[in-house]
Amino acid sequence: MELLKRKILDEGIVLSNQVLKVDSFLNHQIDPLLMQAIGKTFASLFRESAITKIITIESSGIAPAVMAGLELGVPVIFARKRKSLTLQDDLYTEKVYSFTKKEESEVSISRKLVSPVDRVLLIDDFLANGEAALAMARIVEQADATVAGIGIVIEKAFQNGALKLKEQGYRVESLARVASLENGSVEFAN
Repeated sequence: MELLKRKILDEGIVLSNQVLKVDSFLNHQIDPLLMQAIGKTFASLFRESAITKIITIESSGIAPAVMAGLELGVPVIFARKRKSLTLQDDLYTEKVYSFTKKEESEVSISRKLVSPVDRVLLIDDFLANGEAALAMARIVEQADATVAGIGIVIEKAFQNGALKLKEQGYRVESLARVASLENGSVEFAN
């Protein structure tokens, strides 16, 4: 997706050969026009997959997921990282390790929101080692629902996440594939 790649080149900040900071348009401040274009792109990629629900993990995946949900006309569920007074029981729960935060957290979704008839599109902001996507997939499988695909805004193609997901049979569509962050610059994969 050329618009996204241009935004990454113009506003992304390479913090190391492993970390790309995109908080000016995705992870802290949100560019709504870019998110709308991302939502349309995900919808076009997965329109024929009979998606009934979209799942993401709070918080950076919410904006692209909502825009895709709007385009596909389906509800969006975000897995919560912290339990609240209103979300304590009857949950699907999985542990997920965050590459960027270097910590493990537990994510949860109410069992009432996903059922065996659902065909779920998983959307996430970044794909590094695939841990977040795998945790979301395990939640979908706990509900006996189907993972119809995984949409990634930015994939770190130099890490093994996409390969790990594809080896397990998941369809993965990444809008921008970063091949390298070496020498402080972003290089894209084909």
